[in-house]
Amino acid sequence: MADKLTAVKGMNDILPPASAEWEWLEDKVRLLMARYAYRNIRTPIVEPTALFVRGLGEVTDIVEKEMYSFEDRLNGEALTLRPENTAGVVRAVAEHNLLYEGGKRLYYMGPMFRHERPQRGRYRQFHQIGAEALGFAGAEVDAELILLADALWKELGLKDVRLELNSLGQPDERNQHRAALIAYFEQNADVLDEEAKRRLHSNPLRILDTKTPTMQALVESAPQLIDFLGEASLAHFNTVKAILQANGVAYRINPRLVRGMDYYNLTVFEFITGSLGAQGTICGGGRFDYLIEQIGGKAAPAVGWALGVERVLELIRAQGQAVALPAPDAYAVIPDASALPVVLKTLQALRALGVSVQMHAASGAGTEGMGSMKSQFKKADGSGAHFALIFGQAELAQGRVAVKALRGEKGDAAQAQTLRPLDDIPSWAQGLRAGG
Repeated sequence: MADKLTAVKGMNDILPPASAEWEWLEDKVRLLMARYAYRNIRTPIVEPTALFVRGLGEVTDIVEKEMYSFEDRLNGEALTLRPENTAGVVRAVAEHNLLYEGGKRLYYMGPMFRHERPQRGRYRQFHQIGAEALGFAGAEVDAELILLADALWKELGLKDVRLELNSLGQPDERNQHRAALIAYFEQNADVLDEEAKRRLHSNPLRILDTKTPTMQALVESAPQLIDFLGEASLAHFNTVKAILQANGVAYRINPRLVRGMDYYNLTVFEFITGSLGAQGTICGGGRFDYLIEQIGGKAAPAVGWALGVERVLELIRAQGQAVALPAPDAYAVIPDASALPVVLKTLQALRALGVSVQMHAASGAGTEGMGSMKSQFKKADGSGAHFALIFGQAELAQGRVAVKALRGEKGDAAQAQTLRPLDDIPSWAQGLRAGG
């Protein structure tokens, strides 16, 4: 017997009934994106490694430590499983000249890959849903995207989700702040950990995001970027805040919020919950006006966000939100296998009319052993179906099928069987949908 193969650590199967929760969330997202006029984009899972090195920054944790990169054995090309999808969306927009006729509002769903230690809410294959607005420079689009995410939390019935907001300004302002940071941290080098010392001159802004307890007081007193922002950057930030306030969206300014990628400028934000422990960020994003040009496209402004699907679903479960799991409208109970031709013809007609039906199937290799009526009704009840369709010999001899309600109270009149004609299925099919 061959050794049993299992999934790669940190890359999980999504099985029924849990997969129904994913479909439910995805359906909610699709409907909401349509209301905001965002259109779906689907990009490859594998991209050139240079896309992420150039786009995310060489000294980010993702590029330095977490990417699944490999050399194509056929042509030697350096490739990477996408660790995030903003760079891929930007590459597609630039490659296909999508902004030729004006800005685009796009959204995506799909798996991402990072080589990290698997833990609650953090996996090596994880899934993101993202929204990107490209070709729009105004602060109102930053605000619209934040309002879109806020509307999604309401749509999902989530609570305990707070918004943190910051502005990273423009490159020249960030360079001034960078110089001040380096000088400040050099004066306090004895407090820096090894990671901070390594990043001091390459990416000092990332030091502000440290989790090292002994550095927290130092970071709290560090020069703040907002003090280096010019008039235009401040006006942009103030417009975002004013729109959020007008829409009743509460936020907290977090001067240490820098995000994990180097491509951000101006507005950055995160939605955080206290219900998931250390993995509290469920959605984050910001403006990235220079990324398109950075990867070789024509310069254009852009802003977007991505949410972690696993974390959002975990939050839904943690807060006890009801997720509508699918169940068939009807379950076909088949006492005798000889009725199968008529049964299948009837079920196909019902399905064509939009009725979902689960057919009882024999447990053996042939059509024998359909099982007792008692066992079939047990399975019908367990399926969640609202009705049982009973294809008994007596009913079929009359050209009919018995329909029995499964979801009424015991003794309820609704549980009485009714006979329906097989030669006029459309006259009664719709009464089976969603419990009649």
